[in-house]
Amino acid sequence: MGNLDGLRILVPESRQLNLFASMIEGDGGRAIRCPLVQILDLDDSRAAEAWIDKLIGGAFQDVIWLTGEGLRRLLAIANRTGRDTAFIAALGKVRSITRGPKPARALYEIGLAPGLAAPIPTSEGVLEALAPEDIAGRPIGVQLYPGDGTAPLLANLQARGALLSPVTPYRYASQAETAQVVAAIEDMIAGRIDVIAFTSSPQVERLFAVARDAGLEPKLKEAFARIGVASIGPVVEETLHRLGIVTMVQPESAFHMKPLVRTIAAWNAAR
Repeated sequence: MGNLDGLRILVPESRQLNLFASMIEGDGGRAIRCPLVQILDLDDSRAAEAWIDKLIGGAFQDVIWLTGEGLRRLLAIANRTGRDTAFIAALGKVRSITRGPKPARALYEIGLAPGLAAPIPTSEGVLEALAPEDIAGRPIGVQLYPGDGTAPLLANLQARGALLSPVTPYRYASQAETAQVVAAIEDMIAGRIDVIAFTSSPQVERLFAVARDAGLEPKLKEAFARIGVASIGPVVEETLHRLGIVTMVQPESAFHMKPLVRTIAAWNAAR
């Protein structure tokens, strides 16, 4: 038996779901998969292609990267249209501003590095990094993710006079597998889950949306008071707080899956 000692851990779907589940199982836990959010290509990529054209044409001084997935999806679109080399070359000429380690890692994968990193991996951290600078009139490309979670960031930058060109290069198939999500919620309510481990905010939002539609939200919130709630980092923590969830374990600094598994193991040992 490993450090997780048979712990039943609900693992929402993510791009690296199998890797995360194998880490948990390799440390003696039981990973219970739940298809909360699936990331898909855009149905219509014309807006993203136009954004890529602007980048290649030298329209931006900075590009803000909120997710690693966003950069990889844009690179894939550029590759499909025969512009991946030009895309990477153009990106090397602008300053890349990263919200956290995932977009930084995506830059390293193509031989680039962040020019400015947020001190904390949140949208507020991006604003803090840019706070000393005069950005009025500065053309900035902004890679977004689906939903309205980035609205405060855009509003703040626009209020400071930045000339923003946003792009959302992927979509969520959030309606998939609703019955499985309801079953996972019922397992949480019945005490058949020890920990739920969130690796992104959309997972949290989707879980509560399904619970709300199924009339299970009050019971789900009661269940959260009994089980361990593991958050990969501050962005997820922020979303959980907004929904009234405060009992959490979270890595102190390195917001990756391996430190998250170690943090869950430490929580398990201490309880």
